[in-house]
Amino acid sequence: MKKLSSTLPNMLLSLGGICVVVSGILALVNRVTTAPIAEAEMRAKVEAIRAVAPPFDNNPFAEKLRVLPEGETDSLTVYPAKKGNALVGFAIESYTQKGFSGLIRVMVGFDVAGHLVDFSVLQHSESPGLGSRIPEWFHEKSETGGIRDMRGLDMKASAPLTVSKDGGKVDAITAATISSRAFLDAVNRAWRTCSSMQSSATAPAPIQE
Repeated sequence: MKKLSSTLPNMLLSLGGICVVVSGILALVNRVTTAPIAEAEMRAKVEAIRAVAPPFDNNPFAEKLRVLPEGETDSLTVYPAKKGNALVGFAIESYTQKGFSGLIRVMVGFDVAGHLVDFSVLQHSESPGLGSRIPEWFHEKSETGGIRDMRGLDMKASAPLTVSKDGGKVDAITAATISSRAFLDAVNRAWRTCSSMQSSATAPAPIQE
């Protein structure tokens, strides 16, 4: 077979062929990995819903809604928890962009009486040993008489939550006030969404996904 001469057109042809092959490989890898990643994310959310919501016997993930509460520009995903067809609470996927390292995503659960049942951190990039302590810190008893353990908190009486440095009652994580403020911003956003769902007069129309 005659060897192709080393000319610019031949070089471009070879490079084009290589690009086509590489693109095909990347597309194949994307198809192979997309489904497992999506399935893993779904499992993590289902586990978080079960961890933070009141006991339920429905499938909150299958009944999820997108809700845009008053005063917000982005809608949140709401997972209704039911038992015996009666609504017992919500798990709400919330977020904040105010973390020390940006985005923090959380799942926050509330019962129908307005108590915060529990929370789970879904995503964060906060500093190890500082802001990364959000899950542990806000599950511990306060040593100052303030608010630290979020579980069982009456949000109707306590919201909006703010750290003590800002005049509130919540103990900020030592040396991680910015991360603490960000976490509370996400919790408060979730509570506003929960309140809008419970208020028949002001509740926005949910967007079914």
